[in-house]
Parts: sequence; structure tokens; C-alpha cells
Amino acid sequence: MQLWKGRFKKELSKTTNDFNSSISFDSRMYREDIEGSIAHANMLGRCGIISEESSKDIIEGLKKIQSDIESGKLTIDPEAEDIHTFIEGELTKRIGDNGKRLHTSRSRNDQVAVDVKLYLKKEVEAVKKLVTDLIGVIAKKAEEYSDTVMPGYTHLQRAQPITFGHHLLAYGEMLLRDVSRLSDCLKRMDEMPLGSCALAGTTYPIDREYTAGLLGFDGVTNNSLDGVSDRDYCIEFASVLSIIMVHLSRFSEEIIMWCSWEFKFVELDDAFSTGSSIMPQKKNPDIAELVRGKSGRVFGDTMTLLTVMKGIPLAYNKDMQEDKEAIFDAVDTVKMCLTAFTPMLDTMRVLPQNMRKAAAGGFINATDCADWLTKNGVPFRDAYKATGELVARCIELNTDLENLPIEEYKAVCEVFSEDVYNAISLDNCVSRRTSFGGPAPELVKEQAKRMAAKAEELQVEP
Repeated sequence: MQLWKGRFKKELSKTTNDFNSSISFDSRMYREDIEGSIAHANMLGRCGIISEESSKDIIEGLKKIQSDIESGKLTIDPEAEDIHTFIEGELTKRIGDNGKRLHTSRSRNDQVAVDVKLYLKKEVEAVKKLVTDLIGVIAKKAEEYSDTVMPGYTHLQRAQPITFGHHLLAYGEMLLRDVSRLSDCLKRMDEMPLGSCALAGTTYPIDREYTAGLLGFDGVTNNSLDGVSDRDYCIEFASVLSIIMVHLSRFSEEIIMWCSWEFKFVELDDAFSTGSSIMPQKKNPDIAELVRGKSGRVFGDTMTLLTVMKGIPLAYNKDMQEDKEAIFDAVDTVKMCLTAFTPMLDTMRVLPQNMRKAAAGGFINATDCADWLTKNGVPFRDAYKATGELVARCIELNTDLENLPIEEYKAVCEVFSEDVYNAISLDNCVSRRTSFGGPAPELVKEQAKRMAAKAEELQVEP
């Protein structure tokens, strides 16, 4: 059944119908389509556009269709043009002429837009829940390893001592920003387009605010052209999902490195690892690798949406049918990645002794040595140069700053005393970094607690 057949004398070719059809991917929105239609029928009856009796008949019919789909009694026809056509056709088949009244003062253009918004509003909340679950795991592990010393890196070179808890909290902060972005995205998505009709509104005395209230929207779109042609909310949601995947991919990259024998900072649980078909010793971080790889897929979905929309004149164009597969795939992929990543991280075994061993090499306490000189009156640039000379001397002698004799220190700068060894102790290097946001264990514990509380708060937000 095509809702637009009256204008045409020939039957649609099967090739054209298959190419035009969206039922294979928009059928997932059957609940939202029925929800939107029930609200629309309520409004039509309340405003006297159709009779109250017709309105009730339509609503009862729609509820029965939803019940039959969910029980398996009714199968969605894969030959239907789209989910909207299928449901309206099934309704008319069941209740007759009253079913034909449902589409009064409505177009598929605004119907599709409201369905997608209703669907994505729920998905934003679902993704927020999964992200906050991950933040909770990060906060828990950060508190547990708040005093586990490890090397911090820049340029993938050992730089300064930090703690593993401090490192984890950096990802927690990224994800908290992601939750904030999701919330912002939801605010702009929360305007109902229904009532925009095809592009120019309607001559019927509809009550858009009433329908918006029934559907749980915060308000209505202000311009009928924009109401049916806007897909900013899809692009924005996909962009947020892409940023989430950037963060998951970066985290995955580090976990992959940490699992290698070259680092061996962590070991993944057997339940979240795989082996090799030929090398019996292998334990591969496939979950992390897949998350890293799937980031490109989500980026591609975002680029698809941008490309589809960039050259479309107002108002609706059939190109916009391409929005659904892209945003649905992005949502599905991110949810799948978060569902796998969070328990992988939660069950990951940390190897503090290997982190400590790595921190002991690479002269990552050199900055603290220079700072000690500065605090004892030496200008920082002179202190920097002197410490660089000490590092070079350590390399010549195949030793480190902690074991370099005091005579070598004094040969470079007379200001040095035995107190420098206390300053360059790895534990002291970390514990003395008490500036807010730093890696001192007590600060990490406080931040982890705040992050855990924030995650819990976000879980119960309406």
C-alpha cells in the first residue's frame, strides 16, 4: 500500500519499491510511531477535528496493533514502504474508515521527524546510563589504586611520576563531559515537530502544545519548514557519540599497550580476551581492539549525516531517509562498545609492581630534582641545565638519580645536599604534587569519591 497512489496510474516497479523502501530499518520505531499517532488522535478528537468516537476507535486500534506486534501475533510486512505506511494500513484494515481519519492535519514528513526524535530521546538516556556505569567503575578503580605509582607519559616517553588512579580519573573526566554533552543534545532535541505537516503547517485548528505535552516534549518547533527539514539533532547526537568513541578508543589503545609484555601493567580477565589459532601462548585484547576499530565506524556515520544534509534545500527531501541507518548504527555501535568495555575494565587485573618498576626508570623524577634546586635559590633555567647534565652523567655511569653519588651532584652544582634524595623519591614526587587536580594520593581519593557520587547522581537524574 502506498499512501500517495491517487496521483499515479501505473504500479510502482519492484526495483523502485525496494530502493524507496525504509521498512528494513525504520521498523524499529514502531512503538514511537504508534505513540505519536495516539497523541495525534487524542488531539484531533479533543479539538473537534474528528469525532471523539473516531478518536477512541483509532487509539484502541493502535494499542491493539502494538500489543499484537510485541506478542508476535502481528508480523511487520517487509514489503511495506515504511513503518508509518504499515501501521496506518493495518489500522484501516482493522477499523475501516476511522483509520483513514488518523492522518488528518499530518504529513509523513512531520510524522517521521517526531518518530525519530521520540526514539532518539530514549537512546540518549540509554547511552547516558551506560557512560555513567563506566564512570562508576573508573572511580572505584581510581580510589583502589590511588597510591599505585606509575610513569606518566608525554610523546609516549616517560615523563613524570603519577599514580594509576590519577591516570584513570583523566578518562573519567572525559566521560563526564560526554554525559554533559548528551544532556545538552537532549535539550535541543526536545522540541516537537508534529503539526508542521508537509512544510507549511495546516488550516485545521490543531493544538500542538497539547500533543507535545502528551508526548513528553518540552515545547514545539517554531517554524514549520525547519520542523520537517531539521536533522541537527541527529548530527549533534552522532557527534557526541563520535567524541565518546574517541575517548573509548584512546583508553583502549592504552589498555592494549598495557597488556603487552613490553609494558605488562595490567592483565585482562580471560572472559574478555581471546587466543590465537596457532600460537598457544597468546592472550589478545580483542575487546579493546574492536572498540578502537569501531570508532571509525561511528565517525563514518557522523560524516554520512553531515554529507547527506549539507546540500539539501528546504524543506523535506528523500535524501533525508538516509539519516536513520546512520544514526541508528552509531547508537547501536556505541551501546555495544560500552556494554563490552565496562566489564572488561572492571575485571582487569592491575600489576602495581610492574608499574613501579617502569616508574623507577627513565629519570621521571628529573623535574623534581630541578624544582629542588629552584626552591634552594637556583634560577629555574640554571636548575634545568644542571639536572640535564646529571641525567647525562647517570646514562654514562648506567645508574639513576636516586643512586648517583652526592659527589656527582655537587660536581654539577654546589647547592646540592643529601636532602635532594628525599625530594626525588618516587613516593615523595607524587605525594608532594598537591595542587588541585594533581596525582597526590589523598587528592586522587577525594576526586574518585566525588566522581563516584557524581555518577550516582547522574543515574537518578530525570
